[in-house]
Amino acid sequence: MASTYTGLGVQLMTTGEKAGTWGTLTNTNWNIMEQISGGYTAQALSSTPTTLSVSDGTAGATLAHRIIEFTGTIGENFVVTIPLDVQTFYIIKNGTSGGYTVQFKYVSGSGSSVTWSTTDKGTKLIYAAADDATNPNIVDTGFLSNVVDDTSPQLGGNLDIKSYGLTSSTNIMNSTISGTGKTMILGF
Repeated sequence: MASTYTGLGVQLMTTGEKAGTWGTLTNTNWNIMEQISGGYTAQALSSTPTTLSVSDGTAGATLAHRIIEFTGTIGENFVVTIPLDVQTFYIIKNGTSGGYTVQFKYVSGSGSSVTWSTTDKGTKLIYAAADDATNPNIVDTGFLSNVVDDTSPQLGGNLDIKSYGLTSSTNIMNSTISGTGKTMILGF
């Protein structure tokens, strides 16, 4: 019986197979496992669809990394696909420039997918469920998509509230203000 491979490319050798090569093959499998557990890679998006494919028995496949950053200047809406049997979770950042959407989905089927809007250059925690042979789902966990999920949020830049305001459901707003700028509070 010949070796088989997992959806992310780990070689599953059968008993008695590959005599004299187990050391090398096992080390390759460990390298693949290391990139699956926490590896980072960047994937330039240059044509749509961009297919992330598995490299059976070889380390380095983009889809087998835990953290993927999409890069490049895009001039149209993009689709990035993975094979139907991939089951894992990803931390994916849309680091592209250009005002177009990026969709992450299985290569075929009608299962759910995840799409970054034209202005969303954020990071998403996503899982590829491989929960159906022909229509598997890719799901955005929504992890920390609401400030209420973070009990002590900090801004990395100015807060642009556009046409919205700050409100309190308890009619209490506490603020500590330091510096020399002006602060204006309206409403009584």
